Order: sequence, then C-alpha cells, then structure tokens
Amino acid sequence: MSTEPAAAEDPGAAAAEQPEPPGPQEAAPDAGTKEEGEGKEEGEGKVDGDGAELSETEAEIAAQRELRERIEQRKASKQGPIDAGTKLSGTAADLLAAVRAVESGEKPVASAFREPEPARRPAPSRAPEPVRPQQPVAAQAPAEEAVEAVRAVLAEGGAPPALAGQTAAVLGDGADGQLRADPWQLLRVTGVRPEQADGFARALLGAECGPDDERRGRAITVWLLEQAAVAGHTALDAATLHAALGQRAVPDPDAAVQSALAEGDALVFQDALEGTEVPVQRADDGVAPDAAEGAEGAAGTDEEPERPVRVLIGLERYALAEESLADGLARVINSLSKDEGSGPADADWEAAAAQASGSAAELIRAVAGHGLVLHSGGEEARAEPAALVTAATALGLRVCAAAHSADGRRRLARATGADEAAVTVAGLLSGEQGPGRDAEGALALDLLVVLDAPQLDVETAAMLVESLPDGARLVLGGDPGVLWSAGPGRVFADLLSARCCPQVVSRTPDPGPIGELTSGIGIGELNQVEAPGKEVVLVPVRDPAEAIHRTVQLVADSVPRAIGVPAGQTQVITPGHGGAAGTRALNAALKERLNPGPGRFGGFDPDDRVAYVPAAGRTTLGRVVRADAEGLHLECDGAPVVVPKERVERQVRHAWALTAHQATGQRWPAAVVVLPGDAAEALSRPWVYTAFSRAERHLSVVQGVEQALPRAVAERLWKDRTTRLQTLLRPQVPAATV
Repeated sequence: MSTEPAAAEDPGAAAAEQPEPPGPQEAAPDAGTKEEGEGKEEGEGKVDGDGAELSETEAEIAAQRELRERIEQRKASKQGPIDAGTKLSGTAADLLAAVRAVESGEKPVASAFREPEPARRPAPSRAPEPVRPQQPVAAQAPAEEAVEAVRAVLAEGGAPPALAGQTAAVLGDGADGQLRADPWQLLRVTGVRPEQADGFARALLGAECGPDDERRGRAITVWLLEQAAVAGHTALDAATLHAALGQRAVPDPDAAVQSALAEGDALVFQDALEGTEVPVQRADDGVAPDAAEGAEGAAGTDEEPERPVRVLIGLERYALAEESLADGLARVINSLSKDEGSGPADADWEAAAAQASGSAAELIRAVAGHGLVLHSGGEEARAEPAALVTAATALGLRVCAAAHSADGRRRLARATGADEAAVTVAGLLSGEQGPGRDAEGALALDLLVVLDAPQLDVETAAMLVESLPDGARLVLGGDPGVLWSAGPGRVFADLLSARCCPQVVSRTPDPGPIGELTSGIGIGELNQVEAPGKEVVLVPVRDPAEAIHRTVQLVADSVPRAIGVPAGQTQVITPGHGGAAGTRALNAALKERLNPGPGRFGGFDPDDRVAYVPAAGRTTLGRVVRADAEGLHLECDGAPVVVPKERVERQVRHAWALTAHQATGQRWPAAVVVLPGDAAEALSRPWVYTAFSRAERHLSVVQGVEQALPRAVAERLWKDRTTRLQTLLRPQVPAATV
C-alpha cells in the first residue's frame, strides 16, 4: 500500500454536523434532550409523487400503492378504538386478535401464535401473453385551496408556511381541521421534530397544551417508530420504546403506546423466543416485562412452562410487508412443482451443471431442486449467477436477473451476454423492464435472480416475492459484507441466519490489491497490501481542510495523470452529508474545480454531476442538461428526467461526492474515500468494506482518523436492526440441511 506523507490528525476536529430540519420556530421546554431515532446517512425525506415525468423509482413507488391499499382503506375508516382486531383485516387482524387472546388468558402463547399454512396461488397458465401494467399515474398535488387553509393554520401556530404543501399532501382531505383538532399531527410531516410540534401545539391550544396530552403521547409514539424505521428497524422492543418516550417527556409511556395501539397507528406482537433463557413477558402488565412474577408462575406446577416471548411494537405498513414477505417466501420454497413436464428434467440440470465449474456448478444444482436459493460472494462472484442465467435460458426457462442500480444492470448484462434478461429491481417492479406480467398479474418468468440482495428492504422484497408465480424459482445473491438496505429490514441477512434454504458460498475471490484489501476487511483485518501499480494509495491528512484540498487534487490531477482514469470516472465517497468534509463541502470544492459556474438554477449548472433522489434510499446518478420554466432537466442513466423547480432542493444533490449508501450497488474505475477526523464515530466494518470495494482499478484513502480506522474494521460490526422475518419464517419453513 503506497503512502503519501502528511502530518497527523487534528484532534480538535469538529463533529459531523446535523442540520436542523424545517419546522416551527418555537421549541418546547418539556421536550427530551436526546435524539432517539438515528437516521441513515442519506437522510432523504419521502416526497409526494407530483411531477410530469416518472423515473423508474417513482414508478416503483406508485406500484407499492397497490400493496398498501388495504392499509389506507382501514386508516380512512378508522373512528375509534380497535376491539380485538375488529377494524383490521387479514393477517393484521389475526395477529391483534391473538395478542388479545393471550392477554385475556384465553389461549397460551404457543397456540395463539401458531402460524397457518401459507396461501397457495394457482400456477398461472403459460398460454396468455405477458401483460405489461399501465404506466402508474403520479399522485395529484393537493388543491391550492387546501394548501392555503393549511398555510393559515401553520401561520397561526408559528410554523413555516413552506410546510403547507407537504402537510396538506400527508394529512389529506381536511388537513387544516385535523391540525386544529390535533396539532401534533404535524409530526407526520417529514423533518418536523417533537419539540417543534410542541411549540406549534402550544401556540394553537394555549393553556390546554401539556406534556400529558393523550394526543401528544400517541403522536410521539408513532414518530419514534418512524425514526426507528429510518434507522432500519421494522419494529421496536417495547422496553426500548418506553424508554424513548420517557426521554421525550411523555409522563405515561404505557398509556401513550396503548393509545397508539387502540387507534390503529401501531401494532403489538408477542414473538416466541427460541434458545434464549429470559423471563416470560406477562400480558397483564401491558407491554412491560415482569421478570419476577414470570419466573414464579412457571415454578411449582406440573404444566410445561410457556416459552419466553418478546413484545414488539411496530408500524402497520412494515408489519404487513414483513408478514407478506414471510408468506411469499414460504410459498416459493414449498410450491416448486415436481410434476413431469413442468420444467427441465434432473438430467438436463445436471448436464448444465457439468458444463460449469466450482461454485457456479454448485449453484446450478441447488437451483435445480429448490425454489429458493441464496448465493454469497463478492464482485467477481457475480459471474456465477450470470452462469446460472445462461444455463437456465438454454434449458428453455423464462429467466430474469435484477440488480440494484443501472450500473449493476450494465455489468450484469455484460456478464450474461443477454441485455434483455438484465433489469433493475425498480424497473422490473414498475413494468418498464423485464418480461411484464401474465394475465393473473404475476411476473411472466420461471426463474428470478436478484443480485445486490442486501439492498432489499422489506417492502421491496415483499413486492418481488408476491409477484412470482407458483412454481417459479428465486435466487437471492449478494455480498454479505456490504451495508444493509437504506429502507427498513435486513432481508438477506435474516434469510442467511434462518437457514431455511440452500446457501451457496462462492469460492471466487476478488482479484488484485483492492480485492486482497477488501477480503481482509471482510474478516476484520486492515492489512497492508502490495500495490506495485499504485492500485491502493493512503493519503494521511491533518484536518478537514487539508482533506478537501487533497481530495480535489487527487480527482482533478493525480489520478488522471498517474492512473489514467479521468475525473469523470472517479467517485468520491465520504461518511455523511454534513461535517467539515461531508458531501456538501466536498461537492462545493469539486464543482469549483471541475465545473465552475454561477449555479443559476438552485445552485446547478449544465454538466454538473448530480444524484437524483425521488424517495428515501433511492439514488439515481446523472448530469444536468439544462433548466427552463418546466424545471431542472437531467439525464439519468441515459433517460431524461425533469425535476420541477419546487422539488429541486429536496431531490437533487451534486454527486462528485456520495455517501457509501448512495454508492452501494455501483462501481467506478477509481474511488477516493475521504475519512476526516470528525468521521471516526461513523465508521464501521460494513461501511469501510462498502466504500473501499466501490473501486475497480484504483483506490485512494484520504484519512485523518488514524487508528480509528483499523479499530472500526476490527471491532465495529453492523448496528443491529430489530426485525421479525426470522420469527415469521420459523413455523412455516423447516430449517434446511445445507
């Protein structure tokens, strides 16, 4: 590993900034002082779907509305407390009814939560031609009268008028009346914090406003669950949620949670634990554990003690998605047809495997006999799923392979030699790419291979699995060392841990010094590697200012001159958007050097490199073409995109520098990873592994964190996420013997 000399890190470097989101001017004195929901590094807010032109991501979001329709119908008709699931439907109703049965003593935990057999969908006929879904229509913007009414209420409560459009869109019809009746509904707007909602409520309600208001406790409960989802959780442990409510100055956390449950804003789950010696959670204490009584209840009786459970609270949208995903995966695992003539014979599969070698042959054999197969490996190992796609196509199967990003799709198409079979996940779900859907709405294919599977959140994964026809095979592949999805869940990691299907671990290592470096990071070792061609260069810096200077120098001069990679093919990666050397500061410096201009349209000029983020966790890279009365015209992955003027600030960023999450699923000929001193606390092994592995030919590491970097690689693993997928799969799918 080559090293360019520089002085040591400045120990007084400032911490990474956390910009305050827009909200009411006044803050409540009784609000908590500690931030509970830790957001991802992107921090992008969800946006409404208005706009003249849809990207792949927006089309995917529109498609998700169908999945969530039953949620919205129930929300609209909700008028009072829920009694034993009478206002819920489907799986959600069964779950809540089961919880109430346990609480009343009617049923023991083990029997109340026994999962039913997964529903079977009839296998679709091969006769109908694939049907492509109609292009989703963007959601209509709220009427100007409604926005004006909301703006008047916001002004009365001292909130910024700029929130009016977003508030009217989030709350829907009668948003102004909803705000007057319950000012804490403002917390449903992305970016508004509890202390800001408290100030707004105090201005509207006066003396009636207090920290013990039931509406406040309910709203903060939902807000905390939403913040947990931003951090990747699909649910929260009840004790954790109670503690967070206490820190937000909610006097009676249990009452707040019960109010949210009664109103249907959240759901409660009691998941049986296996192989863990913990006290039984008792239902007569609400959601709080009672260790002593639980232990006494099991003593002195001939009856078999109840299995311990954990009590979780979650938002309905993620609960339904995780349940749907578990049911769908069980269906895929169990519904692979064994009838003769339904697909290639075993001998045909074996012949295909014989033409491959190593892990590729092992993968083909696993897919021959199983509905769901997991494949793990690095960048070079992507050749193995590509070999599977080629073999399955030759056997006459309808095959599709999906990657996370457009760049991943291009690399996949090169590996398979079949452009039509390679798609992005968003393009497949929207119908813009891939085989389309058959007459019954299922994807018209026999085998779906999804690469970059660690980037699947629960909602996207549920949509994919629910779109598969019975008898179709599913392969989920990816590098288990990279960062998890930007959205809630850890689907790939949960499936690996559940061991519910065959797992093929590639034996193909990534080549060269960069591959050797990242392989060591994957097992917790930051090793010195031989880099005779300057494939890996370490650039120590003293402070963030020097980090920015050296980064610009590398991108604009050193890497093009010494490595032969032009600036346009070099990507800068840094831990966060804020801070003295975050993406904002780096992009400003890189723009000044690489594409200077006045920034007449929201800070952008033609040929600026940009990241278009139409929704949280969805980043498409492109460049600015021009700006006019319609908005900012971009070219993203070869397709034109028009971003209306009012959405530019929220959805478009400069992209010479990205965060690791935004860079996941993509690779560049050269990457410059910037680690200023104030980034030490943000580092972890998955972050370093992801950032370093984005480079194909050259990696420069500009670092001022000194020994914090090897410590992060050795000691800091994933920030755990609370999910239910393994628990939901357990009764439906027997553990695989692999």
